[in-house]
Amino acid sequence: MSLTIKPAEGAGAYIGGIDLSILSSQEAKQLLDALGQYGVLFFRQQSLSPESHIELAEKFGSININRFFTAVEGYPQIAQVLKEPDQKKNIGEQWHTDHSYDQVPALGSILVARELPQSGGDTIFVSMFAAYDALEDKIKKRIANLTAVHSSRHVFGADAQKEANQEGEAPRFKNAAAATQDAVHPVVIRHPISGKKGIYVNPDFTVRINDVSEEESEVLLSTLYDHCLNLAFRHQFSWQPGSVAFWDNRATWHQAINDYHGQRRLMHRITLEGEALFA
Repeated sequence: MSLTIKPAEGAGAYIGGIDLSILSSQEAKQLLDALGQYGVLFFRQQSLSPESHIELAEKFGSININRFFTAVEGYPQIAQVLKEPDQKKNIGEQWHTDHSYDQVPALGSILVARELPQSGGDTIFVSMFAAYDALEDKIKKRIANLTAVHSSRHVFGADAQKEANQEGEAPRFKNAAAATQDAVHPVVIRHPISGKKGIYVNPDFTVRINDVSEEESEVLLSTLYDHCLNLAFRHQFSWQPGSVAFWDNRATWHQAINDYHGQRRLMHRITLEGEALFA
């Protein structure tokens, strides 16, 4: 079998002809190059144990031990992304880019489907490459040298945990005292793998644009968010048993659709350490 790449409509690419449990070094390089080009890679009919999930991730870099998510028992490298039938909120319902609040943001994540609802529970990905390319020239020029502040405090901090406690959501998160991360990154980055330009702000973790007034920051962020959510830049991935998604946080947003109330959905996520980002 030889690796095949089929670009997806809007964002990402479907990868075929590969067994992720026995990935060769050459195939890993091909996948990393494809990740830099397409932003998110989708796989079907895979069989990854927790051990092979970890081995796969380590082919692409060091694993980030998530400080807020509950880990899978016996596997601290794997974060548990879980919604129980009696829970109303899910994890990742807001448009976001994982770990943008870190000084050195994560490369990306490898998400494996473990238990799926009978229907629903899709994930939508948005290409920040396509969104940037489609910006008007005057907006590209306006944001070219700007930076923005990203924070974890309002999502994982004490106030957020208190609200989650009141709503019965707290067991899925931990370490509120560790939610002290604030980071500054360029609004437009050049991707470390492909060199392509992409928008690097997101609705969940970006709190303001620097060196402009608060009012202009709000207007600019709102303009960028509205633009990025154009349907032309999106792809909705439907999970099936054996599905895996490997996304690059420097190139995409994602959103987990919360449309399966009363059903259980369990995913295993490994996040990879990244590198500093530059314009």
